[in-house]
Amino acid sequence: MPADFNFKNYQESLAEGRLTAMICGKCGAYTTPPQGVCRLCGGTDTRLAEIDNKGTLRTFTIVRVGPEGTKPPYIVALVETKNGPWVMGNLLNIDPERTGPEIIGKSVDISSRVAQGDIYAIENIQSLTFTLA
Repeated sequence: MPADFNFKNYQESLAEGRLTAMICGKCGAYTTPPQGVCRLCGGTDTRLAEIDNKGTLRTFTIVRVGPEGTKPPYIVALVETKNGPWVMGNLLNIDPERTGPEIIGKSVDISSRVAQGDIYAIENIQSLTFTLA
């Protein structure tokens, strides 16, 4: 993993409105968030790249009983970025009680917001969010 691509720098890029990833010099795959090796081939010849903040909603779940400190219901979604990797985050501005499978396949904008630290996290971190485009 490039020395300049670590969790701290990933968090800083999210706070600046950028989604960053590693791109593998061996197979060309993008990997985000930071990992030690390429997600597809295991290669270590990687460099930092900025990826598109757009994607496609592939699946989601409605959380009705959440961990302590959360306010269910809310939607957790998996989005395929235009560059390939899938990312997880919260789908915003959609009523969980009035949505269904019709949103799968829709285009989304990817951004982030601060998730407050709680008993599960030691500090506030940037958490990915999605809105229908």
